[in-house]
Amino acid sequence: MKQRILVIALALLLPIAGCKSRPQNASESASGGPADATSQASGQTAAPGSGFDFYLLNLSWSPEFCYSHPNASECAAHAAFVLHGLWPENTDGSYPESCSNSAGPADPTRYRDIYPDAGLLEHEWQTHGTCSGLSPDAFFQTARSAFHAVAIPQTLSTLTSQTSLPPDQIIDLFTASNPSIPRSSFVASCGHNYLTAIEVCLDKSLHPVPCTAVRACRANTVRIPPP
Repeated sequence: MKQRILVIALALLLPIAGCKSRPQNASESASGGPADATSQASGQTAAPGSGFDFYLLNLSWSPEFCYSHPNASECAAHAAFVLHGLWPENTDGSYPESCSNSAGPADPTRYRDIYPDAGLLEHEWQTHGTCSGLSPDAFFQTARSAFHAVAIPQTLSTLTSQTSLPPDQIIDLFTASNPSIPRSSFVASCGHNYLTAIEVCLDKSLHPVPCTAVRACRANTVRIPPP
């Protein structure tokens, strides 16, 4: 039990300790893609940023993090997938980080629905948002739109006991629930044979694009504990 808690803590520790579950750092991650959310961005469309090619939307499977952090504010709702971040990426596998010291949104509470933890919101802005070419409010409105544009398969959101599925089958579930998003735009990430996240690749206007330079989960099956 202690070994599993340590594994999960290392694999899913919130951005304060190092945000991204990167292919370079994780032996088991995934390749996938995105959805068209521009129309939901509250009038804000993602402006072309300099220095990156596309966005990677990371939806973390919250039961894994909450297993070892039951008192974290993100865990109170027992959600299935939660927004980890909207990250500028490059097609060669590199990514910009911490592009300026500009301040985050004047009123972080406006984004409590997607980031109940103010520390995570601040980290996401400083590490990733400053590289987006957007103002703080435009960046988080864009992240909110991208997050809400992805439908969570009912099979996963209503789990009542742990199950195991092949990564390809998890992608099948997301493709069926999101017919406007190509399969090539979805990525299933895993760590130590546990599902950790679904990632979606989006262009700067939040249209789905094929994921590149993002490795897929290599496990034959992954374990999925219930929310």
